[in-house]
Amino acid sequence: MTRRDLRWKAAGLALFALSCAMATTLDGSPLALPFLPLALLALPLLVHGKRVGQMVRAGWRGHGRTVDILHAARLHHRR
Repeated sequence: MTRRDLRWKAAGLALFALSCAMATTLDGSPLALPFLPLALLALPLLVHGKRVGQMVRAGWRGHGRTVDILHAARLHHRR
């Protein structure tokens, strides 16, 4: 696993931990509701790392074959 991938995963962990901590701090308050989507958005970062960034960039560029593009990128970097 590369350092870049570890940084993406660490960012996901930090975002998840921060949102969970804020939600438990604001226990019972309606102000805790915005932190649930942040925690859910952090989970793919935590699991997949830098591939999430690749998928987002491929989606922004309008690629309908995102899976093929990610596979080609992985094959390109292995060479």
